[in-house]
Amino acid sequence: MNKNNERGSADSYTSLLILDELSRNGEVTQRDLSKRLGMALGLINSYIKNLASKGHITIANIPPKRYTYYLTPKGFIEKSRLAFQHLHNFNNLYRIARQDFQMLFHGLNRYNVKKLVFCGADEVAEIAYITLQEFELELVSVVDTEKKSTMFFSHTIRPLEELKNIGFDRVLITSYSRGEELYNRLIEIGIPEEKILLRA
Repeated sequence: MNKNNERGSADSYTSLLILDELSRNGEVTQRDLSKRLGMALGLINSYIKNLASKGHITIANIPPKRYTYYLTPKGFIEKSRLAFQHLHNFNNLYRIARQDFQMLFHGLNRYNVKKLVFCGADEVAEIAYITLQEFELELVSVVDTEKKSTMFFSHTIRPLEELKNIGFDRVLITSYSRGEELYNRLIEIGIPEEKILLRA
């Protein structure tokens, strides 16, 4: 999957999440959306403007200083289209990611790696976690630049900076869409390159 496809897929998925939130509660604020989706407020605002410009939502200023969002008929069609597209993409992603992680975890077993940290807590991390159960490897922590203090299965997601307090053998980047960003952050905080794993 190239970077343009990854970016487009991430944009489509974010649009789907926002349309879904607005379809259930048109009076939700952009600040609320920012907290629920773990995204910067400015980015939410950009998506809202984009959805409005495409005719997928309308924005009413009732009462004054309070915005209400309505999905248009075109917006409901787009929401359905994106949901179908994402389900199809996820099925492909699941199959490919499972194969990648199985190969990677087999290799780690051969090199006597025991303790892993997941870096990036998105749907790819969930696939990695499911696959990990087939191997004698321990997930000791999950870190991310986003979603901090929320739960990933039985693990509380921690900031990357806390890696210095965690005993681990390797850090596995478990996000396809943010892989490069997370890799660069790990290098910035002093994690040795040889301890960072990308997908197989």
